Amino acid sequence: MLEALNNIVPLAICFTTPLLIIALGGLVSERSGVVNIGLEGILGFGAFTSAYVLNVVLNDFSFISLCIALVSGAIAGGFFSLIHAFASITMKANQVISGTALNILSPALAIYLSRIFAGSANIGIKQGFLKTNVPLLSKIPFLGVLFRDAYITSLLVLIIVIITWFILYRRPLGLRLRSCGENPHAADSAGINVNRMRYLGVFVSGTFAGLGGAIIITTYAGEFSINIYNGLGFLALAALIFGKWKPFGVLVAALFFGITKTSAEISTMNNLLKEMPQIIFTTFPYVATLIALVVFSKNSVSPKAAGEPFEAGKR
Repeated sequence: MLEALNNIVPLAICFTTPLLIIALGGLVSERSGVVNIGLEGILGFGAFTSAYVLNVVLNDFSFISLCIALVSGAIAGGFFSLIHAFASITMKANQVISGTALNILSPALAIYLSRIFAGSANIGIKQGFLKTNVPLLSKIPFLGVLFRDAYITSLLVLIIVIITWFILYRRPLGLRLRSCGENPHAADSAGINVNRMRYLGVFVSGTFAGLGGAIIITTYAGEFSINIYNGLGFLALAALIFGKWKPFGVLVAALFFGITKTSAEISTMNNLLKEMPQIIFTTFPYVATLIALVVFSKNSVSPKAAGEPFEAGKR
């Protein structure tokens, strides 16, 4: 049992890391009052940007170049998300439709740009971050398995989760942001610029999603292709709901989904299970996600004003 856990957890962490940071991005956006269905498209654009920077602009796969690729993907995701922000906040368009449009635009735009600048729809990556044991943390009894044979990006995302929680619940900026998602008119009467805070929330959301796409490229993907992240943005939304719109709740939900996906993939290597139909293992993570949402999300309460356009004169 312990040996199986040691085999599954490191692989699960690899998948959980991008899922967690993408879900955290959705959390920040919805806490500000904007539903960001476009996480899938944003992470895809971030993944394309990081692959392009690594393989075409830098043509180098050193540690510094990989870090530059992470930053590039995050920035690209942030600015790409401003399309959604402009449509849903300034133009007061339906937020679900706006996010869906972003999901449709992103893969087509990424493939078009990839063919123009890289000569192919796919951009290969020769080398990403190497796995290592995180100093000190990997020595912790029992919990240390989470930090063994892991990418440095896993530690980075964990730090971002802690910082996000601290800002949201311990700093005035977080209080202002959350007030815009709960009662924007009360926030407006208190002198808070609601639209500005919502723009900030969407931009941070896009930055996190773009970083998630860049992490996929610089860790386990090996190349940019629209197939490497198919469905991950929507799974992040499920983790957001399952985690009840709270940073550490999202952390637990992302870890749960990561373990179910990894367990399904490892099960195909078992002599007793590999004769079973492949579709069982392919669909298992998503079926487990649906069951978890049905069982645990009954008492989940989203931000009250999430999805509602803000009009200053309307009460």
